[in-house]
Amino acid sequence: MLDTLMLSRIQFAANISFHILFPTITIALAWMLVFFKWRYNRTQAPVWLDVYYFWVKIFALTFALGVVSGITMSFQFGTNWPGFMERVGNVAGPLLGYEVMTAFFMEAIFLGVMLFGRGRVPEWVHTLATVLVAVGTSMSAFWILVLNSWMHTPSGYEVIDGNVHVTSWKEVIFNPSLPYRLLHTLLASALTASFLIAGISAYQIMKKPDHRSAKLGLKVALFAAAGFIPIQIFVGDLHGLNTLEHQPAKIAAMEGVWETEQGAPLLLFAMPNEETRSNDFEVGIPKLASLILTHDLDGEIQGLNEFAPDHPPVKPLFFGFRVMVGVGVLMLLVSWYGAVKLARKKALPKPYLYTVLAMTFSGWVATLAGWYVTEIGRQPWLVSGVLRTSEAVTTVASSSVMTSLIMYLAIYAALLVAYIHTLFYLARKDVAAHEVPLAQQEA
Repeated sequence: MLDTLMLSRIQFAANISFHILFPTITIALAWMLVFFKWRYNRTQAPVWLDVYYFWVKIFALTFALGVVSGITMSFQFGTNWPGFMERVGNVAGPLLGYEVMTAFFMEAIFLGVMLFGRGRVPEWVHTLATVLVAVGTSMSAFWILVLNSWMHTPSGYEVIDGNVHVTSWKEVIFNPSLPYRLLHTLLASALTASFLIAGISAYQIMKKPDHRSAKLGLKVALFAAAGFIPIQIFVGDLHGLNTLEHQPAKIAAMEGVWETEQGAPLLLFAMPNEETRSNDFEVGIPKLASLILTHDLDGEIQGLNEFAPDHPPVKPLFFGFRVMVGVGVLMLLVSWYGAVKLARKKALPKPYLYTVLAMTFSGWVATLAGWYVTEIGRQPWLVSGVLRTSEAVTTVASSSVMTSLIMYLAIYAALLVAYIHTLFYLARKDVAAHEVPLAQQEA
């Protein structure tokens, strides 16, 4: 039987896993829309406006699901984690409030202009509304990641009578891990949106090979992904170095290092065993982990046994990290192949289009894997060194949490299926709208 703590963790994980799917798309997709609109303004080519209007529909749908799931998630601070707001509400409350005041209102107000304003307002106002929606999505990500990063690397606070009080908002906001986490997340969004556009566009091209706006969308998406993925690898490396400095137990779990060692190998595969506190089987490259993490072949990496028993579970981090990296490498190969083909003005082969279609939601896979590594890696702390997860959980009976968990999972599964179905329905509808009438073809 699962207790209230574990069920509440599973429920919050399910909620945030569903929620994060949608902001991960909208943050970068909003800026893609800005690019499409800018290109139309510069060239007056109708094809850019076609791309804009197709993807603005998907943006609106995705934004709506993100808002609804985000509101539901915030309720759980009270229902499942009352100790969180009670102990650190002086930090979390204002930061969540700033997100609403500076970001959500901007998005909500100008989204209406972006969707329905063209032809009713001057063209520059419509373009400005698109820009402000994009700014709003990025501001929202900033404030949420400020809070999340502070939970990992808290600073600028003092504890009085068990409650956290802010001593410096500057240190709270610009805590040690924020720059790396923010850049890493924004780039993850860029890759997620790029492969979504590429996948849907590939689907449309397979339905209608001369679909001009789909070809344009695919081209933009592949070049964007090809440019962003090397930057993401570089930022990911910096983020790893920052994590090694502030959360070494997380790095030890990600790398499957049990004993402190110099010249640690990079494990390509292993089977971590928490009972024996060792790896049952491993395949690695000698000294490479130390080289990557310390930039020294003989650099020292602290082992998990240094942090026992307060270290995160090993398997989710070890395998989650490798899923994230594996999908990232696949993104690199696929996007670069397509970008090179397009740069040379060569046609993309049909098997490649099927590959791109299969990777439509690859950004979701990489994002969720990375998110699990990040959040599970903070355990057993809710706020590192300040508040344990077990100290913040509700006293509600486990049966009640189980009931609500089942309801959440059923609703989320139905919404996710409906969302994906709607994306491809809109794609097919757009293809049909671009079909040339038979009479015109004969003429």
